[in-house]
Amino acid sequence: MKLISNKALREFAALHPDADTPLQDFRRLVESGTYASFAQLKATFASVDKVGDRYVFNIGGNKYRLIAAIAFQPGLVWVKAVLTHREYDKGDWK
Repeated sequence: MKLISNKALREFAALHPDADTPLQDFRRLVESGTYASFAQLKATFASVDKVGDRYVFNIGGNKYRLIAAIAFQPGLVWVKAVLTHREYDKGDWK
């Protein structure tokens, strides 16, 4: 799959340096995989949840949340937001 965009991951990691390694690990897993459905995605990312039309990934031991839109057929993942757990809980991203 193709991740759009790594820039969002880098910008978040600039503010939260401990998030850099888990975010880049996430990127590598997404880009090296082929996922045709949510079930296949969940097989690799056990903690991913579908919330409305977005997918929520736990990053860094559930310290951070990555919100993405996914188009399975063309194999595209758009990073919509990377948030701390506290920011995520506020719900402003919905």
